[in-house]
Amino acid sequence: MQHPLLSVVLIASLAMGATAAIAKPDKNGELPPGLQKKAERGGELPPGWKKKLVRGHVLEDSIYSHAVIVQPVDRHGLITVRIEGELVRLVNATHEIVDILSH
Repeated sequence: MQHPLLSVVLIASLAMGATAAIAKPDKNGELPPGLQKKAERGGELPPGWKKKLVRGHVLEDSIYSHAVIVQPVDRHGLITVRIEGELVRLVNATHEIVDILSH
């Protein structure tokens, strides 16, 4: 009789551990630690980062760190950068996306 109860407790504890392992990171614009290390070593950005390129949104620092300046800051405070083949015009001070020149 105790054996089925033990199985239920074991399954429940494993399920709780599994949810902790797949939990999403905070929505503060940071990459998860493993991806951040990969990015710092020059690795590619994770798939799906292009979905975050939306006019009016602020470009995350973790993505901006991969940017190469194509056109320096102009008199309007805008900068054009290339991020893995995508051209993006941003407000330099806030990194707000003004225009996506290639998609």
